Amino acid sequence: MPVRRLNHAVLFVRDVKASVAFYDEVLGFAPIEGMAELKGAAFLRAPSSTNDHDLGLFEVGAQAAASGAGRATVGLYHLAWEVETLADLVEVADRLSARGALAGATDHATTKALYGKDPDGLEFEVMWLVPADRLTPEILAARDKLLPLDLDAEIERFGADTVGGLGISVPAPA
Repeated sequence: MPVRRLNHAVLFVRDVKASVAFYDEVLGFAPIEGMAELKGAAFLRAPSSTNDHDLGLFEVGAQAAASGAGRATVGLYHLAWEVETLADLVEVADRLSARGALAGATDHATTKALYGKDPDGLEFEVMWLVPADRLTPEILAARDKLLPLDLDAEIERFGADTVGGLGISVPAPA
């Protein structure tokens, strides 16, 4: 049976309250009522999600070392969360910038991506997919290039409120 999609992610964090505040304020993940009383853990749901939870956080304490993944150990590089519009991506960019948590912004041709770091330095991506009906041969040919993201130019090109591809960034077969 093939995998359909990522249902939720679980992270080990130093301070669960600080992480809940970060993911709530920056990405709008809300703590799940009735699950908040678990000591040292929190479960959150994305604003438009119908999942039981999208993010689980488990506190390991202030003594925990930074993740060595990608530098000294194997491990997860990042998770990517999808937004509906480029206007949403601008809002996330503003929130990340205000917290000093914006780590980068990349134009992947078919996706427009922001990279952020949470209070523990764990990296994540927030991205918008170009709708399949807006893909051009030029966009598809540029998928292997990593270019700086110019959100103003992308909004001029696609529109601030154009709904993204929502999991579909390749055209359907003819």
